[in-house]
Amino acid sequence: MEFVWYIIAGLLGGVLGGMGMGGGTILIPLLSIFYSVGQHSAQAANLISFIPMAVVALIIHFKNKLIKFKDLLKIIIPGLISCVVGCYLARAISGELLKKFFGGFLIILSVIQIVMGFKQKDDE
Repeated sequence: MEFVWYIIAGLLGGVLGGMGMGGGTILIPLLSIFYSVGQHSAQAANLISFIPMAVVALIIHFKNKLIKFKDLLKIIIPGLISCVVGCYLARAISGELLKKFFGGFLIILSVIQIVMGFKQKDDE
């Protein structure tokens, strides 16, 4: 039965990832809170699961002509550099502290989304 719950977590992460919302925002908390997976392992599982989801999403976005090729390097190069730095930082701190940082990130992201939602509603 536990296997079914992992499939459900993967499905939820996949749907959100496919929508461009970042499946890790749901997959990492599901794995670390409900399945007692360590924070480092949950984040690693998220990164590994992201690869096939990203490929599928990229193909669909390419077919729908939603990719601006002239802007790709402006995103890819800083993203790769910060990814390497982030990996070393994540490995250097404890799983407990990493969990707190990730939780704080989700709270900040939620507040920003709520504020932006209210601003959009006022603009309409």
